Amino acid sequence: MLTLRKSAVSSPMIALIAALALAVVHQYLFFGHAPGLSFPLFTMVLYAYLFHDRKYPLRAVPGIGWFMLAVIVLLSMTYALFDNPLFRLLNLVVVPSLISLHMAYMRGARRLDWSDLRIVGEAFNHLLPQTFNHIPNVFRLLRIAMFRRFGTRQKSTLHKVLIGLVIAVPLLVLIIPLLASADGTFQRLLNAIPEWGGALSLDGIMARGVWIAICCVLFFGYFQGFAKPGKSRRTRMQPETADAASTKKLRIDPIILATLLISINAVYVLFVAVQFSYLFGASDGILPDGQTYAEYARSGFAELVVVSAINFALLMVSLVYGGKPGGRIAALLYVLIFCSGVMLYSAYMRLALYEEVYGYTYIRFLVQAFMIYLAFLLLLAALRIRTDLVPLSKCYIVLSLAAYVLVNYVGMDRIIAEKSIERFEESGQIDRDYLSGLSADAVPALVRYGRENADTAFINRLERHHGELLRSSGDWRSYNVSEQLARNALKEAYDK
Repeated sequence: MLTLRKSAVSSPMIALIAALALAVVHQYLFFGHAPGLSFPLFTMVLYAYLFHDRKYPLRAVPGIGWFMLAVIVLLSMTYALFDNPLFRLLNLVVVPSLISLHMAYMRGARRLDWSDLRIVGEAFNHLLPQTFNHIPNVFRLLRIAMFRRFGTRQKSTLHKVLIGLVIAVPLLVLIIPLLASADGTFQRLLNAIPEWGGALSLDGIMARGVWIAICCVLFFGYFQGFAKPGKSRRTRMQPETADAASTKKLRIDPIILATLLISINAVYVLFVAVQFSYLFGASDGILPDGQTYAEYARSGFAELVVVSAINFALLMVSLVYGGKPGGRIAALLYVLIFCSGVMLYSAYMRLALYEEVYGYTYIRFLVQAFMIYLAFLLLLAALRIRTDLVPLSKCYIVLSLAAYVLVNYVGMDRIIAEKSIERFEESGQIDRDYLSGLSADAVPALVRYGRENADTAFINRLERHHGELLRSSGDWRSYNVSEQLARNALKEAYDK
């Protein structure tokens, strides 16, 4: 496990000032602006703040630490590279969650292994209880900073000044707009304030101030939970010791496990044998009597549900609680994996046929991606049966993170558009309504289709769905590569 070497820990006041600067950056990047290039920039600034009191020899950082950081950076970069609405929404949850887990692993008081499920509790402990425990320290630091150099009389005077300001602010909020509306000259005087200030209404200034204050307090509290965990550190170490004392694992009797696997495998082997004639023959038009393509595809999804809900559960229970698989148990598990793979491949082929007939959509693309993901999980399970050197839980975590990053970067909208165009070239069918509603990632390919096929009506439909790209000011904080490429494609189409 990584041993961290502290530098001279920054004082709480320095941490508070840095949190204020971070909060100002946060409101500048995100207040009134959609996340774009701003998201990866803020992620880097946030990490600089969270680790500003530590020195990390690069050789001491574990590989999984770099891997998690790479995943976080790559996912944050999607806001500047892609425009898929589903992943933009998901990553608003995924990226902060991964940052929290990464921090719990790298800086948590408990030195937990990265594959230990208790690291989720550690991350939650720092995210909420620890953060809120340190919030009162903000006001204590401010009080000390404001009054420690003042005498009794000066403190009394300062208190009175502050009271006067507190009373004056709400009155000014009411009076200034009234005066501005009552006198045009006064209004023009207000408008003559420098442009950076005049562009902000009083309501906007107050909203930004509240935004900065809340973010500053939360950033400081979260950081202090790692820098100075305080009295809760000892209590958090106790559950780990208690858990270590009770390491006895539940074991399933080999006879019970073998009986269960034989029963399940008998059904699966019979299922595959009976239906083998059309499991892989649908591409040649061989379908069960009376079934349509849609019914055939839906039955494949049902098989997938069975595979994921039952077979993987059996595999995990057998591998975790069945001990090291012996010769017979291992053979039964291989049969289970083989049958699962057959049904998974069948379901994948059915969905591929369904897409050829009915077109490509988000849900169909994601289901196919999930099937490929399940196939790799099956492969890892097969390797785990062969040798104990494969740490199944760690491999699953790494594979899951890598798969999620890959599906973010593969360009789902663009692939759907290109596949739909290929389908149009073969069958003459295309769903213009659905395709015109895809994100900016798909616009360049769809514009090319419209121009090559002289489909002016479709290009006009794209313009109606993505017209805001042509009218947007293009603020650098919301800059997005896909939106810029879509904007260029639409402009080029109209120029010609």
